[in-house]
Amino acid sequence: MKNVETHYKTLGFGSFGMSALSAEIDVKDGKIIRTRGMHFDRAYSADYLKPWTLEVRGKKLEGLLKNDIPPFALVYKKRAYSDNRILYPMKRIDWDPEGERNPQNRGKSKFERISWDEATDIIAKELRRIEKEYGLFAVFCQGDGHGETKTVHATHGCQMRLMSILGGFTFQARNPDSWEGWYWGAKHVWGCDPVGEGDIGNLLLDIAENSKYLLHWGCDEETTPWGWCGQLPSRWAFWLTEVGVKQIYVCPDVNYGAAVHADKWIPVNPNTDVALHMAIAYTWIANGWFDEEYIDTHAVGFDWIKYYVMGGEDGVPKTPEWASPICGVPSRQIKALAKAWYKQATSISHVNGGSLIRSQFSAEPGRMEVVLMGMQGLGKPGRNVIKLIEWGLYGLPSQCPNPRSDLYMMPAAAYRSLDYNNPEVWDIRQSFIPKTMVPKAILGDYTVDNPLTWYGTGIAGWPKEDQFVKYQYPSKQAGTRIHMIWSDTPCWSTCWNGGYTLAKAVQSEEIEFVLIQHPWMENDCIYADILLPINTKFEERDIAVDSSNGYTNVMMIEPQCIEPRGESKSDYEAVGEVAKKMGVYDEFTGGKSEEEWIREGFENSGCQERVSWEEFKEKGYYAAPTSVGWENNPRGFAPFCEDPEANPLGTPSGKLEFYSTALAHHFPDDESRPPFPKFIASDDRLSESLLTERGEAYPYLIVSNHPRWRVHANMDDITWFREIETCKVKGPDGYLYEPVWINPVDAEGQGIATGDVVKIFNDRGWVLGGAYVTERIKPGVIYQDHGARLDPINVGEADRGGANNLIAPSEVAMKNTNAEVTSGYLVDFEKVDVFELAERYPEAFGRDFNAAGVKIDNWLV
Repeated sequence: MKNVETHYKTLGFGSFGMSALSAEIDVKDGKIIRTRGMHFDRAYSADYLKPWTLEVRGKKLEGLLKNDIPPFALVYKKRAYSDNRILYPMKRIDWDPEGERNPQNRGKSKFERISWDEATDIIAKELRRIEKEYGLFAVFCQGDGHGETKTVHATHGCQMRLMSILGGFTFQARNPDSWEGWYWGAKHVWGCDPVGEGDIGNLLLDIAENSKYLLHWGCDEETTPWGWCGQLPSRWAFWLTEVGVKQIYVCPDVNYGAAVHADKWIPVNPNTDVALHMAIAYTWIANGWFDEEYIDTHAVGFDWIKYYVMGGEDGVPKTPEWASPICGVPSRQIKALAKAWYKQATSISHVNGGSLIRSQFSAEPGRMEVVLMGMQGLGKPGRNVIKLIEWGLYGLPSQCPNPRSDLYMMPAAAYRSLDYNNPEVWDIRQSFIPKTMVPKAILGDYTVDNPLTWYGTGIAGWPKEDQFVKYQYPSKQAGTRIHMIWSDTPCWSTCWNGGYTLAKAVQSEEIEFVLIQHPWMENDCIYADILLPINTKFEERDIAVDSSNGYTNVMMIEPQCIEPRGESKSDYEAVGEVAKKMGVYDEFTGGKSEEEWIREGFENSGCQERVSWEEFKEKGYYAAPTSVGWENNPRGFAPFCEDPEANPLGTPSGKLEFYSTALAHHFPDDESRPPFPKFIASDDRLSESLLTERGEAYPYLIVSNHPRWRVHANMDDITWFREIETCKVKGPDGYLYEPVWINPVDAEGQGIATGDVVKIFNDRGWVLGGAYVTERIKPGVIYQDHGARLDPINVGEADRGGANNLIAPSEVAMKNTNAEVTSGYLVDFEKVDVFELAERYPEAFGRDFNAAGVKIDNWLV
């Protein structure tokens, strides 16, 4: 096409300077007209890149020279042009920093336009006031999680860089939300930093060659990878079918992966997977179907598991007949699965998240899964665990599934938010609050001498020993509570647990100022006092890396594709404007220009050893070739399996620890995470089981997975997706509701048909959804994706948009942890008349909406 410029961008959501989904953006007359997968061979030949080939039983899976980006990337340009963009700085109309602040109206009041100069004057004045009255630790920085992946202009912490220069802040520690059960549980069985997931090197080939069965446990092969690593997991799953590997999905729903790839679906009740695990272990022990020699040489503590599973502790053998009414799987199926798993090499696949790993007591299935794999010889050919979203995250060589590029690149030196997480620059442990405990911290009457306490930072990637360190809020170093919130990733209420408690917390008089910077008017933005308009990736020049596509590692220059919309700035630029008013702009920028920071990233990436800066700029990217001899690289836990003494695990003993002496020592009385895995239905804090009295009041369990048509809370305003029938359900009032899958048996009992609007509720509040009656969800369970855009009916009580994280438990998953519970919790549901609701809540139902959802105009004066 004439007059078309093509630029490179990464469009994944790896966050924290690591991305994926390298794409080519075609721009004409200053407007994005097309997005395509990046052609790796535009500047480098196929002979140089050496694309890999897997061949098993005459069937080939080949590495691509063009990135196979998913729909998320193809349509992401719609976000740049969204009607929902925040285009100018804005102030809540009834928030007066010199007078009445009206915190009780956050989430209700509208906003008025102000200038950047006025906005930054207010921010600087508030920072100085707070420093004088409380100290800078009273500023609480939310800079983590689910935002665009940038480097120089990074979301995720530019404000923390500024606050560390000024002298302090309180940090919001992101919990390992997609890894809870592995981080708090499996880590204590097999080590495996950073997040408790196993080594996955070269398992694409190992499973294809040696596994008879692949158990996709609580995961969706076709959905979750889209936001992080593209289409290779899908291609691989199709290829497994060609080479004869049988794929079994163990989950409550026929998700999109199961619908396409499953040879068998085993529907299990949410948060009961450990009962199924126990029954499999019982069957193996009773029949001698386990690798006793391997356990003798590779594991410790098996006798504890055996004693418990066979009923020695409580007199209840964990038989398939015992497990069946709990987990919902017929005992005959449990026995058949146990026998097949023993007879034939079987591996397990995860794609992060899933109900079993984000539910109550999630450490138990996380640990018990490793126990089962150990009982069958973890690391033997075809007996491994693969995580199909982790391709290159964290930069661990073993995390990159070989075949892979021989260079892991990250422009770390240019990543603007790294300073806050570098103990040499700033030790966040001086004052922090785990994300799951923020509302409790704000709403509680805590002091330095009577603090809120917990164990572990909860930060994904921190060593397991940190889980035994006791912390408190307010910290002794800070000596103060928090009184200001500064957020650049405002999706707390739609991505984490107990969102209604957050709404109540931000309406507290304790919080005097809420500052949010974001591209779109969505989710937590409605709680702001000041809103700053932020660019999208398309409006910024940057440096980026794609280490997750599975074909080749790529580093690129990201040119600016379009002019900034309105008065928007990047996160880096926006915080820089505040730094100017605070008199520390040179310290904030390090005295470097944007171009100099981009080059700094290049010079410290590893890429500079392969290509000159001049050549890098001329070509626009560098692509690393596939490693020579990758076929001979270790496969998963094979080195440990072959020689556990020479290749110990990261546990105290170096072996699989079915009984954790560390947990026994530090938390001897913890019944929610005992030294070895058990089946736990409830404790004195948490009751989200149908086996409890609370289960009689709320007789359904909800599954809340990673969404099909967005990434967490991102992209719920993309009209092209919302036109898809399964993306939204159009209600009788014309509003597009978040789908709720209901089994026909349950729907018939309440007279519900597809298209009806239903209320999902429990004692924490309620949200609405559009009924989708289908046998793709098992009876007794409903399914609604998490992350729908907030549209409050009554702030802190009810939501029209279907953001079900609002009614998830506020309590953490296990005592002595700060793990979230965002799936597999108790609810009830009923059909509602939306026109009757509109009469009761005329303001909420009177908001104007279009195909993209609620319009930003509803929040503006």
